[in-house]
Amino acid sequence: MPAPQESTPVPTQPKRYRVPHLRASKEAGRPITMLTAYDAVTARIFDAAGVDSLLVGDSIGNNMLGYPSTLPVTVDQMVVATRAVAGAAARALVVADLPFGSYEASAAQAHATAVRLMKEGGAGAVKLEGGQHMVEQVRLLSTTGIPVVGHLGLTPQSENVFGGMKVQGRGEAAAQKLLADALALEAAGAVAIVLEMVPGPLATRVTKELAIPTIGIGAGVECDGQVLVWTDMAGMADWAPKFSRAFGQVGAALSAAAGDYVGAVRERIFPGPEHTFDE
Repeated sequence: MPAPQESTPVPTQPKRYRVPHLRASKEAGRPITMLTAYDAVTARIFDAAGVDSLLVGDSIGNNMLGYPSTLPVTVDQMVVATRAVAGAAARALVVADLPFGSYEASAAQAHATAVRLMKEGGAGAVKLEGGQHMVEQVRLLSTTGIPVVGHLGLTPQSENVFGGMKVQGRGEAAAQKLLADALALEAAGAVAIVLEMVPGPLATRVTKELAIPTIGIGAGVECDGQVLVWTDMAGMADWAPKFSRAFGQVGAALSAAAGDYVGAVRERIFPGPEHTFDE
């Protein structure tokens, strides 16, 4: 009989981070890194920095497009942003959000939207919000070759139901429901679940119960990975959520650069001779 083959170890930095690497990272105890990205410029920078997954979030609405929330974002806008990110990412897994109103009505509706984000946008997976009431959507997508990332806890598309951005899963009844939702999504075929604004102990409990990874945002350090909106991560705004951290002050640097440019133009020291073509 041939000798049993040993399993191939998970590479620390795979050449291309794909859906199977999500679970492999959890099993290896290697935290998954995820950032939002909405365009080719930032996607290329984050990809080169070694970020595992780029989330083309519907947060493009309130972070890039000037909308008051994520709700006005359209599928067409998500396709354009996803195409830009996917075209720039050489290594990272690109995950695209299904925007509000594009998947809730039926599994067929969710499938049609997801197909557009995969075919036209080049996404490697899609993300949708909701628990047990989204099982049929997740099952259909998963069985037709579309990897699905779930999203539980504070789900921004439901902010009008929640009455604002509030921590979810507090109290045993709420905690049990969130855990049941997570298990239902996993059973339906989800490849990972984002946990947003969930108490740390509950996120730890869910993470231990699931075979698929959890990716936290405001859910504590025990999740299998973390995600942040890149403008919060880079210090692009005057404020950031409690759960976020500015790892740089890109906003201040950009403001200073723009101010220097304005001054140089007004003082006629730009463009200089070195920036001007001879006859």
